[in-house]
Amino acid sequence: MYVCICNAIRECELREAARKVPGDADAVYAALGKTPQCGQCLDDAAMILIEEREKLKSGALVPTS
Repeated sequence: MYVCICNAIRECELREAARKVPGDADAVYAALGKTPQCGQCLDDAAMILIEEREKLKSGALVPTS
């Protein structure tokens, strides 16, 4: 599923980046070489970042490098 249609960022890409890149959605988008365009995806992106980072904290996921 695409989280960001403007930048063609898929949910799986965003989740992987969330495990590697600190910061907010803007920082993660920048690490992917993108910038938010219309902004409609930012709330969903922020929730995905929170979910993935909570999984890391709980030990449910191993960080990827």
